[in-house]
Parts: sequence; C-alpha cells; structure tokens
Amino acid sequence: MAGRAYGGGTLTDRGQVDTPTGFTRTLITYPSDGLTIYGFINVPPGPGPFPVIIALHGYVEPSQYGILSYTTRYADALARAGYIVIHPNLRNFPPSDEGDDTFRTGMTADILNLIAIVQAQGGQPGLLTAADPQRIGLWGHSLGGGLALRVMTISPVVQATLLYAALSGDEQRNFDYVYRASGGKRGAVEYHTPPEIVHEISPLFHLERVQSAVSIHHGGEDAGIPLPIAADLCERLQQLGKTVECFTYAGQGHIFSGRSDDLFIERSRAFFAAHLRR
Repeated sequence: MAGRAYGGGTLTDRGQVDTPTGFTRTLITYPSDGLTIYGFINVPPGPGPFPVIIALHGYVEPSQYGILSYTTRYADALARAGYIVIHPNLRNFPPSDEGDDTFRTGMTADILNLIAIVQAQGGQPGLLTAADPQRIGLWGHSLGGGLALRVMTISPVVQATLLYAALSGDEQRNFDYVYRASGGKRGAVEYHTPPEIVHEISPLFHLERVQSAVSIHHGGEDAGIPLPIAADLCERLQQLGKTVECFTYAGQGHIFSGRSDDLFIERSRAFFAAHLRR
C-alpha cells in the first residue's frame, strides 16, 4: 500500500446536513478506487488556512449507521477549535458504496485517497479553499483508530495521529477478536490467510516507519479492546524514540462519558494544537 498512488477526483458538495453553531457542515462525496464515499466536512468561519483533521468512526452495524454518527460530537469539538474536520463514512457503511475490504485494506485506501485529495486541492477553489494541505492530522476511534494506526505507518504526510480505544496493530489479534465477537460472520474471507502474511501486513511490526506524533487514549475498563493493547503500542513507540503521549482513563469503557470525556476532548485539542498549529 505504501508503494501505490492515491488521489484523483474531488470533494463534491452535496448540500447542507444541518446548521450547527460555530462552523459550517456540508455533506460530501469523493471517489476512492472506483467507489463513491460519503461523509461530511466541518469548516470554521474565516479565510484560514486551517489545519485538516480526518476523523474516523468505529464499527457500527451498517444497517444502523448514518451520516451523523456517534463520533460527530468529537468532529464538532475540533471544528470549534479551528480545524477543518472531514468525517468520511468508510466503504460498506451507508450511504457509501460497498467494496472489498480484506483486513480493512479497502478502508485504508479510502483514507489515503482522501489525504491525497486534500494535498492536491487544499487552498484551491471549492470545499477545501480554507484548508492548509501541509498540515494534516488523523483522529480515530476503535476500528477508525486501527485504520489511523495503519495509515500513519504508510503516509509520511500525516503529522499528528490520535488513537482513541484503537484496535490492535497486530492483525492476527484483530482477526481473532472480530471473528469471535461476530460468531464467524465477519472475518471469514481472512480465515485462511497464512500467518506470515498476516504478520507482514500488521502495522505493529512496521512502527519504525512512523513519522507522525501520536496520542493514545484508552479506557481502563474497555472490555472489547483491553488496555494492554494500548500500553504495548505506547511502549513500542517509546522504545523507537517516536513522539508519543499515552493516557489511561480509569473506570472508562470503550466510549468515554462524563468528566473523562470532557478531559479527553481537552487533551485532543491540546495535542493537535501542539503539532498542527504554526
């Protein structure tokens, strides 16, 4: 994936989704490897240029997924802090098209294609007029965190990556979890993949490639993705001398709530301000 080209096409304005305060939200589509990907873009008021953060949702049963998902509040908080936030509905999450996604490589391509579009069109007329194509960050929860982890091992242009209750960077461990949790309904395509291939495509074993600053946030009581997964990633990045910060939220599960959620948002803003602001 690091050796192929990405991009082409443009962000297309599909009209206003709603009328939030403090920024403008627009429904968008963009092309990705022959598929049409939907999502929204939040743009703060003013001429910019604003850094761009791509916010990546976690897994929700596709039949229950919509444009404005549970991660919208995080995208909105970042937009109010002065960032352009693009929140795609990745492939196989309606209304985006369905397509191949073996070991989530299809969704990874959707993100890399979007990054390339931002690089090519930031500052140009259109939805990205106020975007700074040289300042790009990633924010990802759960499935989206696992995708962000892979993307930051592939793309050298990402400058700041926040991982919130992220999947493991070990694809064998992710397969075991997804296959078991779904009763064999998800992951069947990957079932017969040789272990050496699974190891080779796992970002956990390519962390020397990471150039992005990293911020890791995990709940101490996360029953789905246990805390040791985040702790192991944090230790590996520290041993490699990467720029990383790591936070544990006592008593919190897979999605934070209350004061812990407020603190997480505050830390998110501080992290991106440190690494995306000039």
